[in-house]
Amino acid sequence: MPRFSNRRRVQHRAEQMFDLVADVERYPEFVPLCHALKIRQRKNNPDGTETVIADMTVSFKLVKETFTSEVTLDRQHLNILVRYLRGPFANLENRWSFEPKGEEVCDVGFFIAYEFKSRMLATLMGAMFDAAFARFSAAFEKRADMIYGKRVAGPPS
Repeated sequence: MPRFSNRRRVQHRAEQMFDLVADVERYPEFVPLCHALKIRQRKNNPDGTETVIADMTVSFKLVKETFTSEVTLDRQHLNILVRYLRGPFANLENRWSFEPKGEEVCDVGFFIAYEFKSRMLATLMGAMFDAAFARFSAAFEKRADMIYGKRVAGPPS
């Protein structure tokens, strides 16, 4: 099963980066391959987390696929967990973490593992997905710079 993970130090607060990733409705504006996103349900849970059920449509050239995920937003622990519900994948696991490293600096962790149900779709989309995930974190950092302002890195903490 293909996997991709990375960790980036960014010049923004962990809470800001959490908010940016949690704002799934905006993904079509800047996330590679994301063509559309529709929220099906949003609810606040007794444990303080929020759950969002969303349909995301990804497209590349003539291939367009929609899948449904359950996104758990855990603001208290600065984690986001995505659980695959239905669509073209046999399996999809996605996690984000946001770790403060200073007053205006944090480490953003991103992990995704996926497997397509169809061998043909895996052949068509696989390499392109891998390339997109390599640009994923950079797209969020660029979006944060645009929304919160670009900061110059200070001395190491």
